Amino acid sequence: MGRHKGELSTAMVDHGWPHQIAIEARLCTGDQYMTKHTFCMDLSLCPRGHSFWRGDRDYNVFCFAERDHAEQFKARFGGEFIEPTRKARRAQWGMGR
Repeated sequence: MGRHKGELSTAMVDHGWPHQIAIEARLCTGDQYMTKHTFCMDLSLCPRGHSFWRGDRDYNVFCFAERDHAEQFKARFGGEFIEPTRKARRAQWGMGR
């Protein structure tokens, strides 16, 4: 699928917001979605995230420019760091540290 003019590409996101936290998508719906995004209002959260499947689970990825912000998010909501440089195909992203 193509992207629109001005839209961030995956490479741009990975370069500008390399500190990425994956959380199961089921934990990012309804009020949980708003809670997470409200928490991130003063953090370096990218306006565009990623998503992927691993096994039988769907994950949302929150991308941060600053490592400290990603760590704050992880401490509050859980999840795992992923390494954007290790992905060959989105469907098979490896979980990182």
